[in-house]
Amino acid sequence: MKSKLSILTNGIIKENPVLVLVIGTCPFLATSTSAINGVGMGLSTMAVLICSNIVISILKNVIPDRVRIPCYITVIAGFVTIVQFLLQAYAPALNKSLGIYIPLIVVNCIILGRAEMFANKNSVIDSALDGIGMGLGFTLALFLMGVIREFLGAGTFLGMTVTADLISPMTILTMAPGGFFVFGVLTAIINRITKGRVNREFSSEGFPGELETSATLNAIAEAASAASPAPVKETAPAAAPAAPASAPTEEEGGEK
Repeated sequence: MKSKLSILTNGIIKENPVLVLVIGTCPFLATSTSAINGVGMGLSTMAVLICSNIVISILKNVIPDRVRIPCYITVIAGFVTIVQFLLQAYAPALNKSLGIYIPLIVVNCIILGRAEMFANKNSVIDSALDGIGMGLGFTLALFLMGVIREFLGAGTFLGMTVTADLISPMTILTMAPGGFFVFGVLTAIINRITKGRVNREFSSEGFPGELETSATLNAIAEAASAASPAPVKETAPAAAPAAPASAPTEEEGGEK
């Protein structure tokens, strides 16, 4: 059993979702072109993560095991809709900047993974702490990534010009190749700090639905092989019928 402090702090560095576990990297790379976008995406994801963890932990004994993943997605989609409406009302510029990546929080594997691997098995308080810790780790990683890419790529910080008169901005850092480069550097640094020790409980080997999917595919393959007709054995071609004996000629008849 982990202590509540350990649950809260694990997601910041030791089990950081993107820099250690390397999940949820699509919105991480796409929305980290600036520090403001990174913080907005991180806080939106953290809000959905905390709320969905709490609700799923409360309903874990009510949700049928066979349909738990669709139920999780329904709960997550409800909170994502609320967050999107709030952004449209109070931060329309941020909502426009983040674009499609706010609705895509519904299928963010960080949220779905924590619902399956933690909230479904722990108390409400622990699930809330886990959501806060994982959300903070995701937000801090996005903010750090956004600061580096914005500072070096555009010469600004939080929209304010900083290095325009000192060094020439490296525009490539605001593009996809620069995002992958900074992501690789940050991952290497965190890997050095954690000495490569990753908790495999939440790695791709334990991702929700993977075992069920494999078992289902195996069952389908077995059923298909059982239902298919047995292969027909190849038989040797029948021998050609012997040619009929030729009628006796006149000479042979005379001799006889």
